[in-house]
Amino acid sequence: MRIAIGADHAGFALKNDLVHLLDARGLPYTDFGTDSLESVDYPDFAAKVARAVASGAYDRGLLVCGAGVGMAMAANKIPGIRAAAATELESARLSRSHNDANVLALGARLTSPELARQITTVFLDTPFEGGRHERRVAKLTQLDCQTPTH
Repeated sequence: MRIAIGADHAGFALKNDLVHLLDARGLPYTDFGTDSLESVDYPDFAAKVARAVASGAYDRGLLVCGAGVGMAMAANKIPGIRAAAATELESARLSRSHNDANVLALGARLTSPELARQITTVFLDTPFEGGRHERRVAKLTQLDCQTPTH
């Protein structure tokens, strides 16, 4: 499993903590930045990670910002991405098992490093159940291709 990881300035420290988790697990990853606490715009990093996952070059993405919500919103603009913002273990588990989420967004201001490591572990280790959930995920994928109507 190859991981794409990225953060804005608010998520920089927690991203680095998660890199240590990936190293400890022996998972290959690419860090798409940011590389400092200097203020940056989260959509830029969400797009880098989301495009890398959507291309198929990476299996999953991890994003970190202040709340996780902005990163998830930005990542979900990229066709093929199903990003979930999770602040506890059950959301992380269900996002994978029921929704086949391929990007996890975490909030550094809402989640302790220990809990973030646990959420990330659940997200990485939980398989998609398939079955009845497959048709629902297929409908999500169809929404990527629809033109907005008024």
